Amino acid sequence: MNRRELLKSLGLGTAASVAGLPQFSSLEAAEEVRGRVNTNSEPSKLRITDLRLVPMIGEMRSHVIRLETNQGLCGYGEVRDAASSTYALMLKSRVLGENPCHVDRIFRKLKQFGGHGRQAGGVVAIEMACWDLAGKAWGVPCWQMLGGKFRDKIRLYVDTPTRRNPQEMGQRLKERRERGFSFLKMDIGLGLLRDVEGALTYPHGPASDLSRQSRGGFSQNIRHPFTGIRITDKGLAALQTYVRQVRDTVGWDIPIAADHFGHIGVEDAIKLAQTLDPFNLAWLEDLIPWDYPDDYVRIRDACKTPLLTGEDIYLKEGFMPLFEKKAIAICHPDLATAGGLLETKKIGDLAMEHGINMAMHMAGSPILLLASVHCAAATENFLALEFHDADTAYYESLVDGIPKPFMDKDGFIPVPDSPGLGVTLNEDAVKDMLRRNGRDPEKLYFPPSNEWNQERSHDRLWSQYPNIKSAPSA
Repeated sequence: MNRRELLKSLGLGTAASVAGLPQFSSLEAAEEVRGRVNTNSEPSKLRITDLRLVPMIGEMRSHVIRLETNQGLCGYGEVRDAASSTYALMLKSRVLGENPCHVDRIFRKLKQFGGHGRQAGGVVAIEMACWDLAGKAWGVPCWQMLGGKFRDKIRLYVDTPTRRNPQEMGQRLKERRERGFSFLKMDIGLGLLRDVEGALTYPHGPASDLSRQSRGGFSQNIRHPFTGIRITDKGLAALQTYVRQVRDTVGWDIPIAADHFGHIGVEDAIKLAQTLDPFNLAWLEDLIPWDYPDDYVRIRDACKTPLLTGEDIYLKEGFMPLFEKKAIAICHPDLATAGGLLETKKIGDLAMEHGINMAMHMAGSPILLLASVHCAAATENFLALEFHDADTAYYESLVDGIPKPFMDKDGFIPVPDSPGLGVTLNEDAVKDMLRRNGRDPEKLYFPPSNEWNQERSHDRLWSQYPNIKSAPSA
């Protein structure tokens, strides 16, 4: 095949320059692109034929879905950590027969079924899997379909569970730094003060039994302004001593972010933020719920540490009040809640217009990790991507298709150039993971979901005229 014939076969003949399509400097360059096109796929006739899922048992529980097609291609997506698999299964009947290459159209059809927090899990898992399928069908990586990339590798920031002893906490962070991570995060909050006499003032009684609360220790299911919990000067001093010892152990030259402060009102959030100002932290995360933008402005005006929130916000409209008030310095969407790859890129672009940076929350399997990597590569104001599974030994074995270890010596993960998300599940490794956690892999590894094939509902959000037949003529 000569150059003219090859370009014609790719739809890039003599009219290519007029149409604005890519031009190739050599026959070899064109051949390289042609080699990545899946010639067994006919994208215009691709159709979704099945949706199945498998639980992922790791640092954070999630579910990976698999969209199957009439052409043998499969695409992967992920229902966010701690979300119900029903969020995805209930949408199966609504995507059967759809062409997954029309990602935005499918997303607009489904997005009414998503919501803030984990409620977006099913909608986003399908959006993610459609991008994977479209990339595999057309032979291009997801970042290319999002408009190209701004960077070839993505900085990871590593989350580190709390230790009550500050020397132990500092040593854990230092070990992560020595492994190559160049951006760190730790939890600082009320849980560290539970046994410090005189550190907290709170309404006593059964509803506030501190020993029965989880995740930081206090009033997990009561919104921050309504708990009545306050931090005393003694409590603030104890937290300041803790963070100073951690900082001195890890070093002052590396970013350390802070999260999970506990459910306190805005006044005590201000006191805490001011107490932590001397330690030059990268950000204070989710000091209060994201939907109190005016209170974020109050905290912003009272402290010198960047504020960050956003992991539970669905769609770009949810971020707008924070952006318009410049209430935060950094937005923090979780791709598995925000709306998927395209919506998260839109959020980043919108943040940039308001002078706001974007980090990304991520607490899932390698499927969600790679989806986030593609989105981060295509978003100009991206800062760092969260990684939760630094201590999960089998994490990287769950997928094939990219070099291992995932992270290089400088704390970055390279952006794949292979089609779609660039990875496939390793069936043996996933089954071993399920077995290791006491689960039956033969029952849980993508079992049939035919009971969801015929789920039906009148989903339209506006009125529809009834189908009235014309009256018979006289």
